[in-house]
Amino acid sequence: MAKVSIIGAGNVGATAAQRLVEKNLCDVVLLDIVEGLPQGKALDMAHSAHVLGLTNRIIGTNDYTDTAGSDIVIITSGAARKPGMTRDQLVEINAGIVGDVVKKAVAVSDSAILLVVTNPVDVMTYLAIKKSGFAPKRVIGLSGILDSSRLAYLIASELNVPVTDVTAYVWGEHGQQMVVIPRLNTVRGVSITKMLPDDVISALVKRTIGSGAEVVNLLKTSSAYYAPSAAVVRMAEAVLTDSQEVLPCAVYLDGEYGLNDVVCGVPAKLGKGGLEGIVELELTPDENKQLADSAGSIKRMIVDAGMA
Repeated sequence: MAKVSIIGAGNVGATAAQRLVEKNLCDVVLLDIVEGLPQGKALDMAHSAHVLGLTNRIIGTNDYTDTAGSDIVIITSGAARKPGMTRDQLVEINAGIVGDVVKKAVAVSDSAILLVVTNPVDVMTYLAIKKSGFAPKRVIGLSGILDSSRLAYLIASELNVPVTDVTAYVWGEHGQQMVVIPRLNTVRGVSITKMLPDDVISALVKRTIGSGAEVVNLLKTSSAYYAPSAAVVRMAEAVLTDSQEVLPCAVYLDGEYGLNDVVCGVPAKLGKGGLEGIVELELTPDENKQLADSAGSIKRMIVDAGMA
């Protein structure tokens, strides 16, 4: 039976644990440094097993030994955004946390795939690659799946169509310089550029970029967790089932799209080996520049944080 460990029993981690265990795909270990927190949340979820017909186990722990032999380790540990904060401002706070978590997790699960959720996720994924010593294909960050889902929701609302009819792709940084290429976003195969005027598309893109902050400002005491947890579970499911599904993720680039030594959101094929391949679509010169500028923003953060 597959085993997935989630490091961090806060809102994102706990909700991801619940979503995963309810899929009956794997056993789940929920770990946190706060004594009693992961144990209590895991026990509460376990109490729902009979009601939901679940056969996989979930446990909570403060001991990394219990995560040993994990097939996937999902990292959600770190400070959440507060109103007025950008993801970039979390670099210094979360770098120390993620670095420590990665070293402890890989010490007991040296064959695992790492899925990174902690923000700023592009930089934290780069850090996780360096700290783990893993091949870059085994360390993948959550980015475009979440942003694309937010954009898809907005497109569907604007056009009054089922969100399942929308195919959305958001590339680049998971932040202010995320890249939306309108022609690649479609409703039942028809580009939104043929269905919506430019000013409406621009407004949807702007709101997508600000969606995370919009949720933070409404919640006031926490950041988003329902959508991020759903997005990382989608990634975990692709790895566990070896689906070879192409999803926009934050991955290490080594020449793809003309970018080197940076983690950036691009279409990525996921399977049992983690990153099974990067899909390189033909972009216009302007689209290539947008992606390069976005990657440049990430690289500056990496350099400024002393990780390069």
